[in-house]
Formats: sequence, C-alpha cells, structure tokens
Amino acid sequence: MKNITDRLRSRGVDALSDGELLALLVEDEALASTLLASAGGRLADLAELRLERLRMMGGLGLQRAMRLTAAFEAGRRAAAETAGRVLTVRSSADVAALFRPQMEGLGHEECWAVHLTSANRIVERQRISQGGVQGTVVDHRLVVKRALELLSTQLILVHNHPSGAAEPSPQDRALTERIASAAALFDIRLLDHLIISRSGHFSFLEAGLLG
Repeated sequence: MKNITDRLRSRGVDALSDGELLALLVEDEALASTLLASAGGRLADLAELRLERLRMMGGLGLQRAMRLTAAFEAGRRAAAETAGRVLTVRSSADVAALFRPQMEGLGHEECWAVHLTSANRIVERQRISQGGVQGTVVDHRLVVKRALELLSTQLILVHNHPSGAAEPSPQDRALTERIASAAALFDIRLLDHLIISRSGHFSFLEAGLLG
C-alpha cells in the first residue's frame, strides 16, 4: 500500500491504475485485484453491482462495500454535473460525453432530443420517450413540435441500448429517417443520432448514414 500512496503523492491520483484506486478504497491490494478480476477487469461493471452482491465478493464485508458504493455514486454524480455544463456541441463525442453518465447504467431504454441553435448551442435537452429493455416508442411529431416551439434549427437524437452493443437496429434506422424527413419540412436539420451502450457509442453521422 505504501508504494501506491507514495505514487499518489508524487504523481497525482490520475497516475494510479484501476486496481490501485480500488486498493486505496478497500485498503487491501490482493482484495482489490480479486474484485477487479471478478468484474472482468472493468471498473464500470464493478460500479454497477448492488451493495448486497458487492459485500459478498472476496469477503469484502458490509463496511468496505458501502465505502465502494458511495465512491462509485460520487463519481457518477460528479460526471453528470460536469457533463451538464456543456453548452455548445462541437462533435458527436461531446454529445456522447454529455449523456453517458445518465444513460450508461440504465436498465431500460430512453430516447432524448437535443435542440440546438444554428451555432450548435444547446437550447434544451428533452426526454421524448422511455420504454423497456428492448425498445421505446418515439413520436416524431412531438419532436418536431418542440423544436418549432423553441425556434431551434438543429437537433440531435440520443438513445441507449441497455442490453447490447451500440449497433443500430432496423427500427433505429427507420426512426432516424422518419425524424430527419419530418424535421426537414420545417428547415430543421437532424445533425446526428447517437446510440449509447456500455461498449461505446454509435453515431449515424460518423457512419455516413445521414444525408
């Protein structure tokens, strides 16, 4: 543990590995390695575990499990607050970073519309539907109606895939085409449609699927 704390003091916390960060929280390097290995080496997967299961892993115990869940939740809240400060969109990565903290861990599917000015400044973020694990229903008329009310000239769609890769389904492609066509009737441009998942994100724009 002394090597880890020395490195933290001399090089900063961002120099520590995931295992070293865990070791500081549970005060046991071997236990930290066991916990990380049980989550497939992914700190994000470990952070999604409920307290009841986490406390049973590797003999972690209730007190250390509560410390971990509190640390994970603090990290999520800090990430969400930081993302919420984004005012201008410069790339698809900006949008993914904006929504990942709130969507990555959801057990159901949600779809959001981001309304923007012609200068790519965010006017409003609006949840337009919420569904189950496999999908959600989006009314393209409500999306366009809200854009007209806000006088926004551009919009971006964002939804999550809670139980799979970020690849678009046929339904996702159809929704994109439907909203792009409906928005174009009012000179509103659909800039992108992003799909967020634990494995990453998919951008219709970057994939060349938007005209």
